[in-house]
Amino acid sequence: MAEDLNIISGSREDQYRSLYPQVTALLNGETSRIANMANVCAALKEQFGFFWVGFYLVEGDELVLGPFQGTVACTRIARGKGVCGTAWQQRQNIIVPDVDQFPGHIACSSLSRSEIVIPVFNPAGEVIAILDVDSEFPDFFDETDRTWLEKFASLIL
Repeated sequence: MAEDLNIISGSREDQYRSLYPQVTALLNGETSRIANMANVCAALKEQFGFFWVGFYLVEGDELVLGPFQGTVACTRIARGKGVCGTAWQQRQNIIVPDVDQFPGHIACSSLSRSEIVIPVFNPAGEVIAILDVDSEFPDFFDETDRTWLEKFASLIL
């Protein structure tokens, strides 16, 4: 694990724990899902220096690029395609230690080496978005990231 690569000192757990109430307060009272997604992305990118962090929104049978921080990205992803489309189809989180080993990985950037993808569910249990976070380092994400990114993703509702 690349724990020593954190931008801000402290364990990753400590960083998430510190950032969460700040983001919660920032989003408090804001009803625009897009604005909330944008601020979640900016906060995570700023805190952790992730290579790419963003949301894909479910529109019909595709995921469409939403708010993000990082390099240019794929605009549309079909259900079941790549890591994001697979997480949407399977309705589950996916941690990919090495994107080159993921069958059908969609390479929006050759610099991305590992990825974590979190489906966002509405109160009816439907996937409405995907939170996608990439690192330029292999094997970067773990269960701490999964747990906390689920919490951050749920803030956009």
